[in-house]
Amino acid sequence: MNWTRSTAVVLGLSELLFVMSCGGGSYSPPSTPPAGGVLDSYKLAGNVAPEHDPSIIRQGNTYYAFATDAPGTLGLPIRCSTDTINWWLCGQIFLAMPAWAAAKIPGSPNFWAPDVSYFNGHYHVYYAVSVFGQQVSVIGLATNTTLDATDPAYQWIDQGDVMESHAGDSFNTIDPNILVDADGSVWMSYGSYWDGIFQRQIDPHTGKLLASNSRNYHLAQRTNVAGDPIEGSSQIRHGNYYYLFVSIDYCCMPSLAQDNYKIAVGRSPSPHGPFVDQSGVDMLQGGLTVLLAGNSAWSAPGGQTAYHDSVTGNDLIVFHALNLQQNGLDYLWVNRLAWVNDWPVIQPN
Repeated sequence: MNWTRSTAVVLGLSELLFVMSCGGGSYSPPSTPPAGGVLDSYKLAGNVAPEHDPSIIRQGNTYYAFATDAPGTLGLPIRCSTDTINWWLCGQIFLAMPAWAAAKIPGSPNFWAPDVSYFNGHYHVYYAVSVFGQQVSVIGLATNTTLDATDPAYQWIDQGDVMESHAGDSFNTIDPNILVDADGSVWMSYGSYWDGIFQRQIDPHTGKLLASNSRNYHLAQRTNVAGDPIEGSSQIRHGNYYYLFVSIDYCCMPSLAQDNYKIAVGRSPSPHGPFVDQSGVDMLQGGLTVLLAGNSAWSAPGGQTAYHDSVTGNDLIVFHALNLQQNGLDYLWVNRLAWVNDWPVIQPN
C-alpha cells in the first residue's frame, strides 16, 4: 500500500482503535529477530527518498526503480542506477491523471504502487489509483518499448483500466504485481486488506485480463487478524517453488509510532498456491514467515518487490523503510536475496 501520513487522511474510528490497542499482527515471531543486521546501516546514495512501494527492472546496464508518488507530486517517478547503490531521478510516466482514472476515482491525489515488468516486447507498468482507506480502486496500465529516455522510441502510452473494485467486493484492486512464468503465461497478483491477496491471469498480447480465464485465485489472507492487514504482494520463482512476498501489519499511520509494517513470505509449487509458511501453515489461514521487521533506526520495512536479475543471476528485493531520525522519511532499499534450504533470506548490503 502507499498511504502517507502527510495526506492527513483519518482512519475509521473502529479501525484506528483496533490498531492502537492491538498493534497489528498475530503471527508467531521467528526465534531469531528477522532484522538480522539488514537495517543496521544504509549504503544507498543519491536521490533515494522519498521512495515508497518500489519496483525494479534492468534494461542494459541500467536499473530502473518505479515508486508511488510522493505527497504533493503526480506522475510515478523513475529512478536510475548502474550499480543499485547510486541513484538519480531520471523521469516520470505521467504529467497528469488520465481522464478515465479521474472519472472513476474522483478526488484521488496521485498514483500508487507501480509494478514494472517486461513481456511481449514492451515494458508494462501497472499502477493503482484509489483513495486512502476506500475500496473503490482501479489498476491501470502504461507501456513503453524502452526505458531509456534518450531513445527516440521512448514514449509512455496509457492503456487504460485493467481491473477495478467496488464497495462490497471481497478484494481491493491496488498493489498490482506481475509474474511472467517460464511458459510465457502472465499472472497479476493484487490486493490490500478486505479478503487479502488475489491473482488474475493476464493476456500477454494486450496486458489486460485474459478473457478465457475469469478465475480469481485467492492466495493469502490474515483470517486471524481483524481488518486483514496484508498487502503489497510480489511473486518470484526460485528452483521448484514460487514465493509470495507480502507486507503485513500497518504502514503510513497518523502516528509514526503506529507503523509496524513487516515483510513476510510463503511458498508453493504452483503460482496459484496453496502458499505455506515455514511451519506448513497455509497463507489463506494466516500463515506467514517474517523476513524483516524494523529496528531502532528504521521502522516499517515493506512495499517490497522481488526481482530476478537475469544478467547477474542475482535475486534482489527492493522495499522502503522509514528513517526514524527524519520523522519517518521513506527511503529506497535494494538488497540481495539468498536462499537457505529453499527459503529466502534478505542479505545485508
